Amino acid sequence: MTATATKKIIGKLSFGQGVHPPDRKELSAGRAVEVIRAAGGSEVVVPLSQHIGAPCTATVGPKQEVKAGQEVGRSEAFVSAPVHSPANGVVKEVAPRPHPSGVKALSVVIVVAEEQPEEQSWRELPEGFDPARWEGPAILEAIRRAGIVGQGGAAFPTAVKLTPNAKKPVDTVILNGCECEPYLTSDQRLMAEAPGPMAAGLELAMRAAGAERGIIAIEDNKPEAINSVLEVVKDRPGIQLAICQTKYPQGGERQLVKAVLGRVAPTGGLPLDVGAAVVNAGTASAVAWACAAGRACTERIVAVSGEGVSKPGNYRVWVGMLVGDLLERCGGLTAAATKVLLGGPMTGPSTGRLDVPIVKGSSGITVLSRGESRDGREEGCIRCSRCVDACPVRLMPTRIAQAVKARNLESARQYDLMACIECGCCAYVCPSKIPLVQYVRTGKMMERMMKQG
Repeated sequence: MTATATKKIIGKLSFGQGVHPPDRKELSAGRAVEVIRAAGGSEVVVPLSQHIGAPCTATVGPKQEVKAGQEVGRSEAFVSAPVHSPANGVVKEVAPRPHPSGVKALSVVIVVAEEQPEEQSWRELPEGFDPARWEGPAILEAIRRAGIVGQGGAAFPTAVKLTPNAKKPVDTVILNGCECEPYLTSDQRLMAEAPGPMAAGLELAMRAAGAERGIIAIEDNKPEAINSVLEVVKDRPGIQLAICQTKYPQGGERQLVKAVLGRVAPTGGLPLDVGAAVVNAGTASAVAWACAAGRACTERIVAVSGEGVSKPGNYRVWVGMLVGDLLERCGGLTAAATKVLLGGPMTGPSTGRLDVPIVKGSSGITVLSRGESRDGREEGCIRCSRCVDACPVRLMPTRIAQAVKARNLESARQYDLMACIECGCCAYVCPSKIPLVQYVRTGKMMERMMKQG
């Protein structure tokens, strides 16, 4: 490693608390990204709500022909993001369809045409593309038109996140490449195979937010990604590489800001409150393609992993492709499969149906076998305080759960119910198998329902 490259590296960093679950990334980490497309005649389902904020209104109707990349839903609200067709096809209907959230959402259902555009490159940007030629407002407009949202799971509209705030200026944009969730490897493969667009996207995000400094944070269990990223950023001014200790949930925004910058975002606050913005690796890549080629957010890399699927790997798929269709293209489920998770085992909800679509925030599908599942009957709390010791936000999960079970929202608020980031550390270490995160989610739902009257 050259002296120049070494100066780019910030030493091993971490935050307090957290846990160290087996990462199980060996199932898919070494598998290069494959492109998979839905077959002609099959359906893709494009939900009109794939983001935090106002849902979109359909701009197309039944029997209407659509082209790949065409806008099919939009909203005039500031906190929102348009949605686009991933393929050439014909609109079958605009109707409620199953959604990864667990409820039905109004969706544009498209029957895929046999003839599709030629596959476009996703590993190398067009020759001569220079982020330095782009000004902030133009970058934000390109991001907004492309419908880009956070691809790490939260799905917050990226144009909103990067819009400068005079009262809270951003001096650093952190690119989150930690991917701390067990099993998931989509960001890891993106960084290893296509670091150029990702680094360019970080530069564009910095220019949009008005930040002078960019930091790419990667956990130390991803050496291939670290080497690839270091090679493309070694000559880029203003960008450094932070190697973080492998720990869960290192990739949480507040935990990452603490680890990398030593700044503590206030409880219930955002990185913006301490002068930082955090973007996911896939999000940064999408930003680069939106500016370099006007490409809408219609596809992403999804990790399919677990001992319950025949062919674990990393697949670049259309947003709107059904989970069942993707799993079928991965060889289907094994005889040992017992649970399908929409995400990783720490935060991904289980699903009993496979007709839900891949959405912009879908980072992975994990199919667990009997040996991998941690099921069991909930037992009484033994007051061991392991959940308190593990909580990265320093809450008292067991007290929150007890308050929710008693339907005592006032008590749950006193224990900072809404500050929970739902990372699952508490449930992971609980010897009584108490589904602490589920109780927190129930409490938050009760709180929202009360506010709505």
